Amino acid sequence: MTSSAFLQDFHHVATIGATANNGVDRQAATPDDAKTRAWFGQWIHDAGWQLQVDGIGNMFGLLEWTPGAPFILIGSHLDSQPLGGRFDGAYGVIAALHAARAIDLDVRAAGTAPRFNLAVVNWFNEEGGRFAPSVMGSSVFTGLFDREQMLSVKDLQGVSVREALEGIGYLGTDAGPKAAGYAEIHIEQGRILEREGISIGLVDSSWYTQKLDIEVLGEQSHTGATAMADRHDALVAASKIILMVHEVTKDFDEEALVSSVGQLTLEPNSPIVVARRVHLVADLRSGDPGIVNAARARLLADIGKLAAEHDIKVNVKDFDIRPIRRFPEAGLELSAKVAANLGLSSRRIQTMAGHDSVAMNTAVPSVMLFVPSVDGVSHCEREFTSDEDMVTGVQMLTGVARELVQGELA
Repeated sequence: MTSSAFLQDFHHVATIGATANNGVDRQAATPDDAKTRAWFGQWIHDAGWQLQVDGIGNMFGLLEWTPGAPFILIGSHLDSQPLGGRFDGAYGVIAALHAARAIDLDVRAAGTAPRFNLAVVNWFNEEGGRFAPSVMGSSVFTGLFDREQMLSVKDLQGVSVREALEGIGYLGTDAGPKAAGYAEIHIEQGRILEREGISIGLVDSSWYTQKLDIEVLGEQSHTGATAMADRHDALVAASKIILMVHEVTKDFDEEALVSSVGQLTLEPNSPIVVARRVHLVADLRSGDPGIVNAARARLLADIGKLAAEHDIKVNVKDFDIRPIRRFPEAGLELSAKVAANLGLSSRRIQTMAGHDSVAMNTAVPSVMLFVPSVDGVSHCEREFTSDEDMVTGVQMLTGVARELVQGELA
């Protein structure tokens, strides 16, 4: 692996869907997502590997050295958030391509096939920005989500996953490889590694996640002609709920709970009509499920009081609950050994964000690795990781994957 070839590929992919402030906008199954998929497919073809696309749009580049043997999967995702960063996901896919090529050269030079084959994967719709829930492709692959249900999910314009994938030509029919293990490298999206001056994060567990699907139902009326006392304004009530979601974190120790409302739609969305319906999604996360459940209970009670005070109806449903997932101890020890052999500093770390590795870890032994993020910023155009840190991460992923194909975590 040459660092210049990796960096050339990374910075080229960052031009696809590029935004004015050095970010990218490549939401799942959009034309720009299709362009990165075409780039990925061409890379696989040029390398002489086999390309497969499964029934939820996951793409796999297969290196089969041992016919019939299962595959170690390495990769991440090429889709992004709206006005997202160019590192999130794409770095892990491009790093995996170059790691796989380096290992392929080693295997061919040695003339001895390893225990497992290797596959590079681009997972569909990890971000969930256009189609909810997130981590969709890998969750279908592992059986956590039902494929037909996910194909029926619609975006805000009413386009289904099935229609979107068919529209860009990536609703595949392949079964995908039989997996024996998984490894993924990703930017941290936090500031722990940067703050402590550490090269590699070894992810030992994920946070507990709970989303609330909230529908606020008021009454549509004229913004000018309706007396204030006669209004049942869904948006005013929703605004107060948004503040509740933000403020509930103060009931707990600092940084023990994070919360937000990231998506909101309102009807009829006219400048001269009092809103009759607002739909929003609240996101609660903590390393302690008890804290999330306590925050949820507090919010439900406060929302009930609010509905009575405003004489409106609020429907709240639990949505996309994800338990804490712990990564295998053997994988953490293996990764620490690889880092030490490369002369890299490392530490164990939790992931507060969801990743494809968290889904894969429910099915096969999985390794999740982090490289530093400048200022801990992610899901925005300012997201940044240095070329040096990215190249170090490629070396780390290569070392781990080289051990996995030999059967280290089998």
